[in-house]
Amino acid sequence: MSARRDDDQGDRFERILVVCTRQLGDVLLTTPLIRAARRRWPAAAIDVLGFGGTLGMLRGNPDVGELIEVPAGSGWIASRRLLGRLWRRYDLALIAQYSDRAHLYGFAAAKRRSGQVTREAKSWWKRALLAYEVAMDDTQSHAVVQKLRLLEPWGLPAGAALVAPPPGEIPVAIAARLAPPYAVLQTPTAVAYKQWPIAHWRTLVLALLARGLQVVLTGAPSDADRAVVAAVQAGFEQGDARIVDVAGALDLGQVGTLLRGCAVYIGGDTSITHLAAACDVAVVALYGPINPRYFGPWPPNPTLEVPYVAHALVQRAGRTIVLQGSPPCVPCDRAGCLDRNDSASVCLMTLAPERVVAEVDRVLGGARAATIAR
Repeated sequence: MSARRDDDQGDRFERILVVCTRQLGDVLLTTPLIRAARRRWPAAAIDVLGFGGTLGMLRGNPDVGELIEVPAGSGWIASRRLLGRLWRRYDLALIAQYSDRAHLYGFAAAKRRSGQVTREAKSWWKRALLAYEVAMDDTQSHAVVQKLRLLEPWGLPAGAALVAPPPGEIPVAIAARLAPPYAVLQTPTAVAYKQWPIAHWRTLVLALLARGLQVVLTGAPSDADRAVVAAVQAGFEQGDARIVDVAGALDLGQVGTLLRGCAVYIGGDTSITHLAAACDVAVVALYGPINPRYFGPWPPNPTLEVPYVAHALVQRAGRTIVLQGSPPCVPCDRAGCLDRNDSASVCLMTLAPERVVAEVDRVLGGARAATIAR
């Protein structure tokens, strides 16, 4: 990180733009930055710019004013139009992403900019445009902390908590099917290299049913997510009330409500896993190639200390449990064993369902003990 520059002494900002052009999970991990900016400048208007379809995590967020969506799949022509709309509307841009486009949006939006950059030589022009820079480090520091450090010239908070979307009312037809205690399973992932095998999910479902838990399957309305959820359900009796499929039927606020009522949540390296941690429920997260020290689920944290190491078979942070595979290459921070989105990951293929069931048993045992103690 660079030292504060001489022209970076001012701290009166009336309009602030936060740029997070990434995915749903990244947007959620930006909420501590937004909350800290709100507390630092309580009277400022704080807007957020992100890709279409990713800003749902911020709908209803009390710290945010306008949500500015970059249409999904839009090219540079659409971007040029947006650059014109943004031109110098803001006093400060906090660029919580290192991409070229994010920095161009930040440059157009504000004269004062604090942004994330990589250490690569080709990032020289981004560094030249910033009053303050945070060098990306995906091995030692968590994404939440790195984003917060965009505010370092004006002071960092003592701790960080994700801000989940406000709870939404679950549709009556779905609420009527819920029979606590239930477990929520997010079986699909956005890319194949984060996907736990379908056979493993089926084994887990059987184990949860045997323990008297109803199983609720979540997912997006996309064909890909629906296919994974359908594959997990294959082999179980159609209409079995013990398995409830809500994939694509709930918005993020409603998913939050569902999560807050669950006995345990199990999921891979996905945005819903981050949301579950933000809701402070019991989480069992299944991590493959990606370093949890950088991108693990962030539980409410009174400090900015990173709650994970790069690799351990089991890690616990608050109510969140992270399980990783045993191969010595974990985490490789590659896109699976073939380093591409459609690749499988041996570390997930060999992460046995029995390990997950053992952690669920610990969660359920702890919940029962807490109930008896009360």
